[in-house]
Amino acid sequence: MHPTREIYDELQTAYDYFNVELFGGELPPCLITLQREKRTYGYFCRERFVNRGGATSDEIAMNPSYFGVRSIKHTLSTLVHEMVHQWQYRHGKPGRRGYHNREWADRMESLGLIPSHTGQEGGKRVGERMSHYIAPGGSFDVACDALLTRDFVLSWLDRFPPTIPTGEATGRALANPTGGESGGTVEAAPTSAGSDVSPYVQAPPLEPVNRSNRVKYRCPMCGAQVWGKRGLGLICGGEGCEQARFDVVG
Repeated sequence: MHPTREIYDELQTAYDYFNVELFGGELPPCLITLQREKRTYGYFCRERFVNRGGATSDEIAMNPSYFGVRSIKHTLSTLVHEMVHQWQYRHGKPGRRGYHNREWADRMESLGLIPSHTGQEGGKRVGERMSHYIAPGGSFDVACDALLTRDFVLSWLDRFPPTIPTGEATGRALANPTGGESGGTVEAAPTSAGSDVSPYVQAPPLEPVNRSNRVKYRCPMCGAQVWGKRGLGLICGGEGCEQARFDVVG
């Protein structure tokens, strides 16, 4: 058993496959990393790495925290999303400071990944924080299905994902050392699309756990709010509140 070799070989296989099938082999080799960036499915950063001979490499980072709670197809759609950012950097004109511009949106649509700021039909197709959804029968959908029929898997999953994802990936900008910015994919708007929880992972609670032992109190008259430990008997001294007792609201 070689976990490091297995997961990186699988991601490299997917990258090489989509590079040929969707990009005509135009993309140069890049360094794929696993990063637990908070609330992020993945990101692209141009020329992030350099070898000891001076050659540089782009980076595509994937967040393994979500491998066990998203379908393989939706996880691979994040990889291709980042490959579109790499293609635009190498062959197009990226938007200023990570803005998802029309060129990026056109390229995404040509691959069957439909840009939308909501992750659903009818959303804006360009902007600072963007989402996408998979078009049934589109180029990505067909190519991914063909890859998955070859028994392709992502073998290793994070047992303790931070959240259950609620939608398609959204894009944001991440700074790189040259002062520019590049696109990334982060958690998005509520929808059940893409969720596929493995039985081997421990799902987090649906509601956030309050670990501070503090609760929120609100005056029913003036709406003033305070935080404090449980069991306090608070009275509002505001004008016109007539010493109303605070209610626990959260």
